[in-house]
Amino acid sequence: MMSPGSGISLDPWFDNYAARAAGLNASEVRALFAVASRPEVVSLAGGMPYVAALPFDKVRSSVDTVLAENGPAALQYGSGQGLPTLREHIRTIMAEEGIRAGVDDIVVTTGSQQGLDLVTKLFIDPGDAILAESPSYVGAMGVFRSYQARVEHIDMDEHGMIPAALTDRIEELKAAGVPIKFLYLIPNFQNPAGVTLSASRRVEILDIAQAHGILVVEDNPYGLLWFDSPPPQALRSVDEAGVIYLGSFSKTFAPGLRVGWVVAPHGIREKLVLASEAAILSPSSFAQMILAEYFSSHDWKRQIDTFRGIYRERRDAMSAALATYLPDVTHTSPAGGFYLWLTLPEGLDSKEMLPRAITELVAYTPGTAFFANGEGQRNIRLAFCYPDADFITEGIRRLARVITAERELVDTFGPATSEIPLAANLESPPPEVV
Repeated sequence: MMSPGSGISLDPWFDNYAARAAGLNASEVRALFAVASRPEVVSLAGGMPYVAALPFDKVRSSVDTVLAENGPAALQYGSGQGLPTLREHIRTIMAEEGIRAGVDDIVVTTGSQQGLDLVTKLFIDPGDAILAESPSYVGAMGVFRSYQARVEHIDMDEHGMIPAALTDRIEELKAAGVPIKFLYLIPNFQNPAGVTLSASRRVEILDIAQAHGILVVEDNPYGLLWFDSPPPQALRSVDEAGVIYLGSFSKTFAPGLRVGWVVAPHGIREKLVLASEAAILSPSSFAQMILAEYFSSHDWKRQIDTFRGIYRERRDAMSAALATYLPDVTHTSPAGGFYLWLTLPEGLDSKEMLPRAITELVAYTPGTAFFANGEGQRNIRLAFCYPDADFITEGIRRLARVITAERELVDTFGPATSEIPLAANLESPPPEVV
């Protein structure tokens, strides 16, 4: 890599990198984080859970108990598969969504992001296809790109992935001789669109995957964060042999502990443990013991109810503000989770509009971050999980001002590229803040 116009290499080791390193690029969410975290900016960009709602006295009590009763073990290396007592609690949590699993079926990971990385590492050779929703999780796009996968997006509507579109794409890829390694889905309150895969489509999609011999990877960080009624039962509850399930405590407890898990068919599970040990030796014993103690001693279901109430109120505030300030702009209506997906008027580009939004002190995530193929220019992901209701309302008011001004410019001069640059070297956020 050369500095522009100088002929001087910015990285003397650039020619030594493996080919897969070309896929390691900062996401648009990361590039935005330093700007969006300024206190004067209303950030509707990052999917940060509202951890201030946790009962910190009870969390502190759990930490103290772990150190007092198991301090040496908590600060030592642990099992590559994870703490058995925590895996027992994970079994109980997954039973809420119909999943039947034994303690030995569960592999604890450093966040579900590590689980996704391990699954991709095990299955993907360069050029292999991964089927994913359109749009899909930006963190998954980064993982898939780093392993040189070919991401094939499948159309969605308000009921989730469209089975007919899935069948058509599978047949196209098979006819072209492209290996399809797995189908990646976020069925509940999807990131970024906020939609939930309907019960009938879950059955259809599992039937399609089974008929074509395609593994399904079910990523479910938001499933317990429903507002009025639970989503349909997990895909894994229907098909244990053909589904890998990814879970996380990042959204239902705290991302700072970095604890997630994978449930997989037996042969895959064994390789996941070996791959995890090769990467990190073992997940954090301390973090796992804190969670196990908390779940043993406190009412975790009541805490999730607290989170549901907070996020429901903030979803309602965002919906009301959009109805007031942007009544003619279409968006999804999530029944849980963190996100709402907005479609801009014709001629507007969310990525080009973002620098102007920052000057108006509001931040969002451009839709292009959630596609591997450059689509999403007319889309915006709005996160309602972190700001309070008043900040959300003010943020939408500012966003409406930006959109109105952009529409006037487009109506007058046609689409134009923004000339207001974002900072080139922004501080990266934690990977899970996506």
